[in-house]
Amino acid sequence: MSRIIYPTTNFKATETLVLERADGIYIHDDQGNQYLEGMSGLWCTSLGYNNQELIDAATQQLHDLSYSHMFSGKTHKVGMELSDKLAEMVPVDNARIFFGHSGSDANDSQIKLLRYYFNAIGKPEKRKIIARQRSYHGVTIGAACLTGLPINHANFDLPVDALGIIRTDAPYYLRDKLAGETESQFVDRIVGNLERQILAEGPETIAAFIAEPITGASGVIIAPDGYYAKVQALLKQYDIFFWADEVITGFGRTGNDFGSTTMGIKPDMMSLAKQLSSAYQPISAAVIRGDMYDAMVEPCAELGVFGHGYTYSAHPVASAVALKTLEIYQRDEIFARAADTGAYLQQQLQQFASSPIVGEVRGRGLIAAVDLHNCAKDEALPACVSYFLQQACQDNGLILRAVGGTAIAFCPPLIITQDQIDELIGKFAAALATTEAHVKANGLM
Repeated sequence: MSRIIYPTTNFKATETLVLERADGIYIHDDQGNQYLEGMSGLWCTSLGYNNQELIDAATQQLHDLSYSHMFSGKTHKVGMELSDKLAEMVPVDNARIFFGHSGSDANDSQIKLLRYYFNAIGKPEKRKIIARQRSYHGVTIGAACLTGLPINHANFDLPVDALGIIRTDAPYYLRDKLAGETESQFVDRIVGNLERQILAEGPETIAAFIAEPITGASGVIIAPDGYYAKVQALLKQYDIFFWADEVITGFGRTGNDFGSTTMGIKPDMMSLAKQLSSAYQPISAAVIRGDMYDAMVEPCAELGVFGHGYTYSAHPVASAVALKTLEIYQRDEIFARAADTGAYLQQQLQQFASSPIVGEVRGRGLIAAVDLHNCAKDEALPACVSYFLQQACQDNGLILRAVGGTAIAFCPPLIITQDQIDELIGKFAAALATTEAHVKANGLM
């Protein structure tokens, strides 16, 4: 056993799968087994593995300029080109881009940018952030406080209250609806709860509302119709920013450029990472409106420096790979392709909705979840069932991920073909049948 402290792992169950190589949408372990990578690694390897263009982009940049920081006015061409390309793509007015390394640090940076901005415009009391239950926004101190999953809080003594984080309802109709409540009534109730929270806290103290357009780690939750329209109207009424965490849903995952487009959101801020470089290099982006940046210029000049930045912000190699990734997305019409194959995936997954242990099949584009449920009793199955199904999938040569306690998530590379989706569906069908038998044999129904 190595000396690694493994991330997001049971320390008594480490090194259970040792990977050696990968190509396209397939990965291979050290025992010679091949797996269809149905999770794009961690929602991120959009262009699959062993993409020669991305490898060449990294190699060439290593030759040209292997490293340069961006402190004290220094810059480099590839970083500037990447920021301009992103600004053209995102649905944020006159966007300005701050680069980091991960979705977690992008969200931490956004917390600081919000505070800097509201101090700059003379509203220092406007610093609270509304985040949802069942959300995932990362694991650094600030991002973990935004996250609404108990496992990411346990034993860490996070300063949630000190950071001014307010927790509101998740739009998870299957699990959180009241008896006899329609989706429309559910939306009205939780949006009403949100307004009451805003008024109780004082809208003049609240800076932003953060949300994943479609959640990831909490179970690929898709808000019911009308939810985002009503939330955005409420935020506009009380002068609160909509901050879209697009770390998972950005760059074609939902069949559009961004999850915000799919879900009808016009964000003031966006956090990006993962598919920005197809995971070939660690890079993230915190995107803010141009007027926010403009307001910070003079206070920064008075101090002499903007006191936030990372050694590897806009690392030239990461920037070059991200720039090439965006070029491939546009040249090969990857987002449109993902919309077509995504529609096929969603259609094929619906066959599992009739299973006695499936409560819901949901998704958009090439992200989806099968939510496990005791249909006979209309209640969630124990979390152990989703982990059993995850292992059954792996035993059948398919990598998926148990998320949110009861769901199994799908997030294949955007380059997956219909034939490969058929392969994925066949492997999942076998694993689900094994899981149904396990549930019945062990009295879990």
